Amino acid sequence: MHGQLLLLGVPGTELTANDVSLYQSIQPGGFVLFGRNVESPEQLRKLTDDLREVVDLTPIIAIDQEGGRVTRTREIGAEPPSAQELREKGDLGMIARHGLITADVLRVLGFNMNFAPVLDISYDDDADNALRGRCYGTDAQEVITNAGIFNRNLRHRKILSSGKHFPSCGLADADPHHDLPHVHKSVQDMLSSDLLPYTALMPEMDSLMSCHAHFSAIDPDSPGLPGSLSHNLITKLLRNQLGYKGVVMTDDMDMGAMLNTYGRGPDVKLAIEAGNDMAMICHQTHTAKIALEHLQELSLHTVDDALKRIGKLKKRLQDPLKFSQSLWEKLDAETMQLRIDVLGEERAREKRDYTGVKRSPVEDY
Repeated sequence: MHGQLLLLGVPGTELTANDVSLYQSIQPGGFVLFGRNVESPEQLRKLTDDLREVVDLTPIIAIDQEGGRVTRTREIGAEPPSAQELREKGDLGMIARHGLITADVLRVLGFNMNFAPVLDISYDDDADNALRGRCYGTDAQEVITNAGIFNRNLRHRKILSSGKHFPSCGLADADPHHDLPHVHKSVQDMLSSDLLPYTALMPEMDSLMSCHAHFSAIDPDSPGLPGSLSHNLITKLLRNQLGYKGVVMTDDMDMGAMLNTYGRGPDVKLAIEAGNDMAMICHQTHTAKIALEHLQELSLHTVDDALKRIGKLKKRLQDPLKFSQSLWEKLDAETMQLRIDVLGEERAREKRDYTGVKRSPVEDY
């Protein structure tokens, strides 16, 4: 059952014999897909169907489908507007439409969870910290209002959500895909700002995602410790002080912020000991067996607590919609119309180019 504590990526657009053998032996709790897994709507739906069949327990099948540059289906369909574009438009009804359409798109493709919404506050829309365009607000209340509407409509159409990146990446001084960010802010200050979206919305979230940033005020005696591996952060602050009872999953353990310091195996063990329930291995899936061996060293009560929370979440997973090309085309047209309504016809029809000086691997996955 230790495999339930892992969320694994998939190398390609279809399962190979080696993939099937690995997943059957690991029995992961779920999968996360990226742009590399997307070739066509029909192909993607077959892949998600195959993933459901390769494990014994119903898996989480997740994707990052935020809108804007973090749209994994960009190559096969219209790109929804980003969180920043929606907040700047200032129409709450359009944010609600985005949640509903996103859920329907994901369910027809076979997904049951979206790694969204982003609950980080944008203190600088041009910051080079991987969050450009992805934040629903420049203050806590704006995030609560906008992300809350998206989240409620996403869940209304039976896609589970994940608020990220706890406790905050808005003040990160680096992109965690490359290096470990450091955040120097007191807990009291965070409670009155960055943590407000979590305290307000956590009762409505199906899960939360912990971030790879070091918080010096939370771990002053452990310089360089990522928040995702911090017992002070996940257990003492999030679970004990803020009272969160649901599933916590790490961000991708293959990010540079982790790989540059921690080896595979010890990293996932530390993550679960810190209070996370699931560790995410998105790219180096060949290391999953090493991760499993280290997870088997965890105490029984730690594993049991995580499995109970995962099991409770999985009871809310919904079956996908029946796939048809006509339904896909209808939803893609709705996505494009939303894009036009938010951006205007001319901007909506432009092909986005996300290359440039300030760039993150987040749009390449």
